[in-house]
Amino acid sequence: MRSHLLNDTTADRYRRSVTEGIERVAAKLATTDRPFTGVTVDALAPRIERIDLDKPLHDTTAVLDELEEVYLRDAVYFHHPRYLAHLNCPVVIPAVLGEAVLSAVNSSLDTWDQSAGGTLIERRLIDWTNERIGLGPAADGVFTSGGSQSNLQALLLAREEAKPGRAGWEQGGTLAELRVFASEVSHFSVKKSAKLLGLSADAVISIPVDHDKRMQTVALAHELERCAREGLVPMAVVATAGTTDFGSIDPLPEIAELCAQFGVWMHVDAAYGCGLLASLRNRDRLDGIERADSVTVDYHKSFFQPVSSSAVLVRDAATLRHATYHAEYLNPRRMVQERIPNQVDKSLQTTRRFDALKLWMTLRVMGADGIGELFDEVCGLASAGWELLTADPRYDVVVQPSLSTLVFRYLPAAVTDPAEIDRANLYARKALFASGDAVVAGTKVGGRHYLKFTLLNPETTVDDITAVLDLIAGHAEQYLGESLDRAS
Repeated sequence: MRSHLLNDTTADRYRRSVTEGIERVAAKLATTDRPFTGVTVDALAPRIERIDLDKPLHDTTAVLDELEEVYLRDAVYFHHPRYLAHLNCPVVIPAVLGEAVLSAVNSSLDTWDQSAGGTLIERRLIDWTNERIGLGPAADGVFTSGGSQSNLQALLLAREEAKPGRAGWEQGGTLAELRVFASEVSHFSVKKSAKLLGLSADAVISIPVDHDKRMQTVALAHELERCAREGLVPMAVVATAGTTDFGSIDPLPEIAELCAQFGVWMHVDAAYGCGLLASLRNRDRLDGIERADSVTVDYHKSFFQPVSSSAVLVRDAATLRHATYHAEYLNPRRMVQERIPNQVDKSLQTTRRFDALKLWMTLRVMGADGIGELFDEVCGLASAGWELLTADPRYDVVVQPSLSTLVFRYLPAAVTDPAEIDRANLYARKALFASGDAVVAGTKVGGRHYLKFTLLNPETTVDDITAVLDLIAGHAEQYLGESLDRAS
């Protein structure tokens, strides 16, 4: 079995095996003509369940043949231009090369003696991102598994920073007094993080949004004032730069002013909108982000990186001490005095992949302008899609896009019952997915069911959008026709 270990004696076997796997994937990508096959859980599950994991095939080719049947054939392919659903991007080749390198070398980014140059590369990329944001010379950060972990860590730091020096805290202040403010369309991880951090069930105060799905700063000011009157402790304001449902960007400068006025930690969840940091044309949409105390970025959303590649950034590196613990076997305190750079001192994770390498390879091959150009393309595509939807009497579109998301609803001319229209839209999405012709997402707006395009593929065209809108309408009309037949 030692022949399967990757080392100096098995380098040729490694090269042959990986090459064979790459050729399979490349062939699949080259011949995939739709984003999904439409396979059902009931059809796919038995194929996987009948595989006896205690009886290996002992042959790479046979295993790849089996993988074709249980995974590659029916995978959802984000690179296809008619995958329009969630915040999943097609990936750039330099990042995939980086993935292959980091998996083989298998560095762990927790301590210097496990990664060496990997530590310095990650730190340089954190500095580069902070420079793009404008957080200042004391800024720092660390790579994370994704936006949810970044939001959790940012709110952990905010919680700890909210406690010292607060009037009454030393005399019995409790976590129950802390409050977090986020828009009603912010990411669910804000509420989840509050629960994980031991805050009260009503700790997160939802701030209403305006017509453009942006946080209403007047309402935020009102809630901050109310908390002050009631003796509660404003812990953090979470501004979103790219909401999951609408791609909306909260008014960052105004929120920053309120945070300064009330002495509240400002966190910006830019997991989606961080692509604007590399934008050649739309960077100004992030104005105000430089005033944040912490920022979440997901390179695997709008920098076209494979999952996972994300980070949490902070204005003041000293605040990362709230995530620091020392273990004699790993990162004893003496290493700090010896100026040994251990990333575990900043992270919620211990063992951690060298995900930064993917972004490093991308920047060194393509450059930041190349990434920004791709993201600007999808933002422009969303604007064109919005114009299509507003001119199409079959559809109601919710908001003009700030990034690359479109939320809309099919409106049949002959049906006025909102519940029946809901069912038609739900059916259309399900039928489209089952056909495999395209994949779209769904959400609720005002309690009603809507459909969603998240446009992150520069290969998607206006013609693709038009074709998918026609498919949706066709499925919805089919459902309504069958519904009328059933009723009669």
